[in-house]
Amino acid sequence: MVDRILDGAKTVAVVGLSDNPDRPSHYVALYLQERGYRIIPVNPMLREVLGEKSYGSLTEIPGGADLVDVFRKSVAVPGIAEEAIRIGAKYFWMQEGVVNEQAREMLAAARIPVVMNRCMKKELEIRGR
Repeated sequence: MVDRILDGAKTVAVVGLSDNPDRPSHYVALYLQERGYRIIPVNPMLREVLGEKSYGSLTEIPGGADLVDVFRKSVAVPGIAEEAIRIGAKYFWMQEGVVNEQAREMLAAARIPVVMNRCMKKELEIRGR
């Protein structure tokens, strides 16, 4: 499933993307961007990150996103999952340390493949991408 997600996603909404280069959300998003993914920052506190306009929520993104990549506390994930379902996201990814079974069940019911507690950057590196 991980390969299918990595190959199928072209636009990645990064929820919780920071403008601080030392934060995992920043360097993971930069890595994705450098490998051809279109990054869409989702952080209501920022106007722009990595040269891309930042949005306050998933529902504000014109045209939506293929993949929602979450860098938020696990308790916040069900609300993000609801938005992902609303925008018709194809995939949902919870980064390392982010686990929420309620969100996983919601997304599974909506037939959206989910990855939990794994780093997208590390998965790409393992695959030599």
